[in-house]
Amino acid sequence: MSDSHHAVDTHHVDIDKHVRTYILVFVSLMVLTVATVGVYYIHMSPAIAIGVALFIASIKAGLVACFFMHLIDEKKLIYWVLSLTMVFFFVLLFTGMMTRAAHQVLPT
Repeated sequence: MSDSHHAVDTHHVDIDKHVRTYILVFVSLMVLTVATVGVYYIHMSPAIAIGVALFIASIKAGLVACFFMHLIDEKKLIYWVLSLTMVFFFVLLFTGMMTRAAHQVLPT
């Protein structure tokens, strides 16, 4: 009887650990959301403000993906696929920015 009671207590401790992790991630997301709003009120160039806001949003997306989507427990192949996706995203983003910059510099 004591063995089954011990097993229940261990399971309860695991649940408490997961709940604490989720609460910590939630609080972190709220703090980062306040930081994103705070960046709006700091006087800086729009490019820097957008860069800082995107950096904070990337951290928030990473927290959501790792903990709420449970990607932190996935195999290395998933990380390679996600990394490759991010590389392609940034290449496409950079290509669009360079195209726009070229049109602004070179009149048509």
